[in-house]
Amino acid sequence: MMESVFLGLSVGSILLLIALGLSITYGAMGIINMAHGELLMIGAYCAVLTRIHLGFSMYFAIPVAFLVAAGVGFMIEYFVVRKLYSRLMDTLLATWGIAIILQQLIRLEFGLTFLGIHIDGLGPGLQNSGMPVGLQGSFHLLGANIPIFRTFVIVVSIATFCVTWVIIYKTSLGTQLRAVTRNPKMAAACGINVKRINTLAFSYGAGIAGVAGVLLSGFESVKPDMGSSFVIDGFLVVVTGGVNSLLGTLFSAGILGEVRALLAILWNDVLAQAAVFAGVIIIILVRPQGLFFTRSR
Repeated sequence: MMESVFLGLSVGSILLLIALGLSITYGAMGIINMAHGELLMIGAYCAVLTRIHLGFSMYFAIPVAFLVAAGVGFMIEYFVVRKLYSRLMDTLLATWGIAIILQQLIRLEFGLTFLGIHIDGLGPGLQNSGMPVGLQGSFHLLGANIPIFRTFVIVVSIATFCVTWVIIYKTSLGTQLRAVTRNPKMAAACGINVKRINTLAFSYGAGIAGVAGVLLSGFESVKPDMGSSFVIDGFLVVVTGGVNSLLGTLFSAGILGEVRALLAILWNDVLAQAAVFAGVIIIILVRPQGLFFTRSR
């Protein structure tokens, strides 16, 4: 039983990292970023490429993936999303197109395949990021064998959540972001650079997705379309927990991760996914604001 619970926590931890970025871009900024899954994919490929070409372990790949994904997120916000604020459907379609472009860039190795140039670690095939020796194996806890890597995933996810909470609620940047979320015009009138805050928030959310990609590469093979399904799971977590609630994102990620893992053990992955979707639909119908929605003035 303990092993099943731990499995659910590790699944929930990945969902938490994916949903944290979406909670910022969708919950705080009102942007539906359909390219969020591809930012996760970029993080996973950073783990692969840094291992092959630089000899980096997963520990060092995490900050690299954060910076690279944040940089890509910066460009997406600066050149595309910034021009589409308050146009929800246009933003959705634009970021969906960006997601397709990013996938094809990885498949075609940034177009170098047309010149007969191959980059190890890219292309349409499956890749493996490799796991550090220190994260292999398991340890005993209450009579159960607990994988070390899953423990590492949980620790990194909780640490990232804590850092995000501190940034949003205990720093000047977070105060400005919350002001922009409530009323961007009033925030601008008070001297806040709304465009700068939005760019930083979008980039930070993208960076978190990159970290999620590195951790996810330890569970499954890395491929160009690996992020497509996870962006849907991330939106489920955000909607279930409450769009503007970080704590709601934390608890809903844990709940959905546990439910999905336990149902996958009892039945199979497909039925578990279907059951989670059905549960989320019921929650939305009964409580559209989310389970952990808090009223604000």
